[in-house]
Amino acid sequence: MSNTSPTGYATDGGFPFQMRALSELFDETTLLLPLAKHTISSGTMPLTGHNLSIRPLTLPVGQGWLRKLGFSWWLIRNGISVCLAIWRAGGVHVPIPGDVGTIGLVIALLLRKPLFIRHCGNWNRPKTNAEWVWRWIMERFAGGKNVFMATGGGPEPPSTRNRNIKWIFSTSLSSEDLVACQLTHRRTPSSNLRIVTVGRQEPSKNTHLIIESLPLIQRSFHRLTLDIVGDGSAIRTLHAFSHDLGQHENVVFHGRIEHREVLQIMKSADIFCFPSEREGFPKAVLEAMACGLPVVTSQVSVLPQLASTCGIILAESTPEELARAVVTICTNPTLYVAMSAAAIEAASHYSLEAWSSTIGARLTEQWGQLRNNE
Repeated sequence: MSNTSPTGYATDGGFPFQMRALSELFDETTLLLPLAKHTISSGTMPLTGHNLSIRPLTLPVGQGWLRKLGFSWWLIRNGISVCLAIWRAGGVHVPIPGDVGTIGLVIALLLRKPLFIRHCGNWNRPKTNAEWVWRWIMERFAGGKNVFMATGGGPEPPSTRNRNIKWIFSTSLSSEDLVACQLTHRRTPSSNLRIVTVGRQEPSKNTHLIIESLPLIQRSFHRLTLDIVGDGSAIRTLHAFSHDLGQHENVVFHGRIEHREVLQIMKSADIFCFPSEREGFPKAVLEAMACGLPVVTSQVSVLPQLASTCGIILAESTPEELARAVVTICTNPTLYVAMSAAAIEAASHYSLEAWSSTIGARLTEQWGQLRNNE
């Protein structure tokens, strides 16, 4: 809940930006969301949009198997509300992965509602049984009124089994934001280097590799700082790791902060590192590029295509390779400036307006006119 949001609710990440953009496509939008009743102010954005309303659901309790075992009780408490809302809707949007989203997906299919699924996880590398099930459902039912999109990108479509599934990128920056992010005075760092990484800090992000690379990078720079933005289950381990390596004075943990603060940190940084091993379409990389930051990242998902002209794609995600890439970029003035300019140019094609327009065109093609007042 939020005391400052017109709808009374707020959340973090790119979700509020994207829901606001999507709501512009429709006459009315109702979000069915499991929401906490307590007030959270740090790092959140209001959930608002064009004729957008919130229908709160109770939060599923527990983690892992406990959450799954208790989900039947959640369904008893919320199932009727979900069914009625989907029954009354002209179309249903379901972002997955997620257990609540899966329930909505199944109900929409049973009620034969026009269905828009946006797969926001790692499409190319499903690991869990649930990830394989979501992929099977999309490949089985995509087509006709079912508009299914996978977050990512590449020269080939997401699925050879069902070519009705299309790629969609992910962003939280409007065209105005993209212009505001740009810095025209970037130049090669001198003796001081500031590295930044942003994201939910889980083990799969490999942030520990960046910390482990710092002693190697220090050989080329008198002073360096690593800004780690975001919370997550790996934060405590990363704190301990930075102390064990004697790098705790060089690493700043910002936790979850407001979006404008994230962009400000990026503007103050010199280079963005993101050696993640599992991604869909990471908005943080796009935001770093919009700020003109050269990128060092891994060969995962869309990253090799997204950052091919504005950074180094690691052949191997190791501290040594990461350090070598950072030093190569940040000690070569010509290369640094060229990559910075290329980053801004590449990011300019991924605005929220372009994102919603792409989705709107697909939905209009399959559903017909989306707004009655047009």
